[in-house]
Amino acid sequence: MLFDSWMQRLQNEPAVTITVHSTQGSVPREAGTWMLVFAQGEWGTIGGGHLEFEAMASARAFLLQTLNTREAEPVENRFVLGPSLGQCCGGVVVLRLARVTAHDVPDLQDAHRRCLKPVALFGGGHVGKALVRVLGALPFSVRWIDSRDEIFPKDLPAQIECEHSNPVHAAVADLVPDSRVLIMSFSHAEDLDVVMACLLRQRNHADLPYVGLIGSATKWASFRSRLKDRGFSDAECDHVTSPIGVTGIPGKEPEVIAIAVAAQLLQIES
Repeated sequence: MLFDSWMQRLQNEPAVTITVHSTQGSVPREAGTWMLVFAQGEWGTIGGGHLEFEAMASARAFLLQTLNTREAEPVENRFVLGPSLGQCCGGVVVLRLARVTAHDVPDLQDAHRRCLKPVALFGGGHVGKALVRVLGALPFSVRWIDSRDEIFPKDLPAQIECEHSNPVHAAVADLVPDSRVLIMSFSHAEDLDVVMACLLRQRNHADLPYVGLIGSATKWASFRSRLKDRGFSDAECDHVTSPIGVTGIPGKEPEVIAIAVAAQLLQIES
């Protein structure tokens, strides 16, 4: 179930957030990681294993204890990840439990958005559609841009924002800083326009950590020559990743490419 579906459920029944408040030593997840626990069902994870099993049991007990109270003060539980929990990490985790209701939905949505890295995806072809399905389940917020308004499917996750832009490269100017850019339009001419717009923005602001262009090495060699003719330096061209996707994954099916590209995006640090 997608995050927005859990938020709809929260409109009708309370839940408990489990947040990693602080850590010491080796632990499964970092401070700030959180999950949502209902009487039945949960969203997210704080690392799995016996720690999460015990934490969810504590959350459901806390939920039951506070069902008839208007306000419930958060509580903190300290766990040592040793033999008693069957986890050999050896660290210490302090978990914070807080009851949440429909009133807390905006704050939870903001917290969720803050955990998402921005991606700008130019192109709604087969690979673009496959990528959206993959990225929708990963910690990314996606701005999906195409010059053709009719190509976007319905019922997309809330973290996917569709945008019609004509000319398509005009959308580069107001991308969120630190956006990872993927360029795979239906037209090589559009692709080149978007690449140039990205490199100009990078020249002026240096705030696009990744610019990826789909295609073969031959396509990129042709693009690189055209970019240099237009005044872009070798160093600027080197900022473009093409072909895209982690190496060592054979196959050119859209779904295979999507997985390889998503894996590469996960490697990019801001």
